[in-house]
Amino acid sequence: MLPKLPSNLPPHLSLKLIKTYCDSDDLRRARQLFDKMTNPDLRSWTVLLSEYTRRGCEKEAKNLYTQLRDRDIRPDKFVLLSFVKACATSGDLVEAQKAHKDAVTLGFHRDLLLGNAMIDMFGKCKYLEGAKRVFNDLQFRDVISWTSMCSCYVSCGKPGNGLQAFREMVLDGVRPNSVSLSSILPACSNLKYLNLGREIHGFVVRNGIRENVFISSALVDMYATCLCIKQAELVFNRVVNRNIVSHNVMISAYFENGEAAKALAIFKRMKSGGSKLNYASWNVVLCGCLQAGRTQEALELLAEMQNAGFKPNQITLTTVLTACTNLESLRGGKEIHGYIYRHGFLNDTTALTALIFMYAKFGKLEISQKAFKMISRKDTVAWNIMIIANSMHGNGNEALMLFNEMLNSGVKPNPVTFTAVLSGCSHSRLVDEGLFVFNSMSKVHMIEPDAEHYSCVVDILSRAGRLEEAYRFIQNMLMKHKGIKKEPGCSWVQVKNKVNTFVVGDKSNEHSDDIYMFLSNMSEKMRQAGYLPDTEFVLQDLDCEEKEDMLCNHSEKLAVAFGLLNLNGESSITVFKNLRICGDCHNAIKIMAKIVGVTITEGHQSSNQEGKIPFQW
Repeated sequence: MLPKLPSNLPPHLSLKLIKTYCDSDDLRRARQLFDKMTNPDLRSWTVLLSEYTRRGCEKEAKNLYTQLRDRDIRPDKFVLLSFVKACATSGDLVEAQKAHKDAVTLGFHRDLLLGNAMIDMFGKCKYLEGAKRVFNDLQFRDVISWTSMCSCYVSCGKPGNGLQAFREMVLDGVRPNSVSLSSILPACSNLKYLNLGREIHGFVVRNGIRENVFISSALVDMYATCLCIKQAELVFNRVVNRNIVSHNVMISAYFENGEAAKALAIFKRMKSGGSKLNYASWNVVLCGCLQAGRTQEALELLAEMQNAGFKPNQITLTTVLTACTNLESLRGGKEIHGYIYRHGFLNDTTALTALIFMYAKFGKLEISQKAFKMISRKDTVAWNIMIIANSMHGNGNEALMLFNEMLNSGVKPNPVTFTAVLSGCSHSRLVDEGLFVFNSMSKVHMIEPDAEHYSCVVDILSRAGRLEEAYRFIQNMLMKHKGIKKEPGCSWVQVKNKVNTFVVGDKSNEHSDDIYMFLSNMSEKMRQAGYLPDTEFVLQDLDCEEKEDMLCNHSEKLAVAFGLLNLNGESSITVFKNLRICGDCHNAIKIMAKIVGVTITEGHQSSNQEGKIPFQW
């Protein structure tokens, strides 16, 4: 039984005891003693708050800081620093903004130590504007300030800005350190700037900067991403004390460059050599095997992972679900769904979001909706995925309704949200609604439209026949924005665990001659069955016969033909398209299914038929 805690001690003795309990890893007793204090002094608040943060108890740290502020106690910069670190670790943007507001109110926002921590905090919260505001407020900036800002740009998806900040740092006379270099190299990877990556590598060598495992790992990743796998190998082989990070990066590099055998060889050496594998090790090799089409090996590794004491975590499940989605493996996705249900991941937003998208892509929109309703705290990504799911199935009204529900719930939309909503409006010909959403972007939500959004509006107006209005819209916007383009349509079908993709007029498939011969023979049978080509879906200025030939070349017909030629005794095929399937192809596929006597399911379309997969023939 624990001894009874003393009470009514002088503040300096209470503080000493709290420190003793913290040093003895007895945080519970430290908190109990703290709660017995009538008026804890600021040093006691600081010690306990710092200890919570140091031990990864972000929730307790944030709650304690809230209690301090509720008592109208003025925190010093060290209390605020612990709170900032807790916000950074948890990625809590709401609390992070509260921390910054307090720093400004209390006059600490120009402090270098606290400012650097707040830049890092906003970077981990993916809030670039906040990080820039803190950075600009600093009167003096050291290498940590610049490095944190560069890292923030990269983590927020702005690698070009990160490289620009890196250049400005050097021009400002600040010498980059090993952390700066390992933080900026991912920007070279993202942009595939091989020459700049080599320059940074040369800077490391020339200036005698100790090539630690983080720099080496970043260099390996950079070279591998830029398809210089030999150079990546050289860097990896020169690392004296390789750790789990460098091994994981090299495994990922081999998989990315199509050398799965070498990746698996490293993984096997790690296991046989007694290396302490972590979740990242298992996840990277699982994902790599699935992307390389080694589905059976991936499943065996998944079982081996569990036998080794690593239960699939959030990243594992999301990785495997994403791979199942990309590989069009509904069976594999269902198995992961069962695992999520059996092992209590139903409260995990990330896993459920991946599940929503997988079922939506397979045409199982009803299951997607059920999974979405199970998410208790829906974030922006979850809302976006559900809106995208309805948009891809042509349910524009449902997408709009979800968008309004998202706004009413207090979740802020991002550029992806608006692309999804506008796409739904385009497919459902909701012109006025789409224009209203577009106009609200900058006026209400302070989001500047990009080329994707302008392209969607042009599509909305064009599909509704308002071509003059679309032309005027383009003319008004071209002076401001360049690069408006429409996503090319492509269709895909899975045959023998391999996904085969087709675009209009595609002849890259090794069986192209058989595909076009099949369609040519099928066209006469289809006419006898009552099919007439709908040449309105050909927008080019061609004669009637040429338009009919053009319709025969549509990607969805090519994918269906390839699937039918490779049935191998199966009674159904599923064809997916990234855009809405045209009306002529929809009618043609329906008749093909009747002639051949198989079930053909079209993905990415909606249907008014209850209880059926969208457009299942």
